[in-house]
Amino acid sequence: MIDYSDLIGTPFVQDGRSKAGYDCYGLTKEIFARYGKDIGEYWCCVDDKAKINAIYRGAVANGRWQEVDYKHGEPIPVPALVGLRFNAPPGCVNHTGVYIGDGKFIHARERIGVCVSSITAPPWNKQVVGIYKFIG
Repeated sequence: MIDYSDLIGTPFVQDGRSKAGYDCYGLTKEIFARYGKDIGEYWCCVDDKAKINAIYRGAVANGRWQEVDYKHGEPIPVPALVGLRFNAPPGCVNHTGVYIGDGKFIHARERIGVCVSSITAPPWNKQVVGIYKFIG
């Protein structure tokens, strides 16, 4: 298990890629890097839901990520990308987190910073669009 406790409480910063602050993708990159995986980079305004969704969908379509059928019993690997819709239309991904095991994921929220949430707890259980393992 990788230690991520030093990240809890780190503030949310748009385009953040360091301990000074992370956005949701910056944190996702950091967690995957701690597992020795380079997931690539992209830059996008947190408010540009359409662009975030297009980037996310493109990465799945081109084979970088493979969906985990966790609702039908497929085990979720650690780490796995959690694609969420946060104040967005159903099916639109505009927030990411990382599954860290035991039904929990770590993510960076604008007003809260880096935190850990339960994937099955409200409000998150209905916001998960998909969970994906990194293929490369």
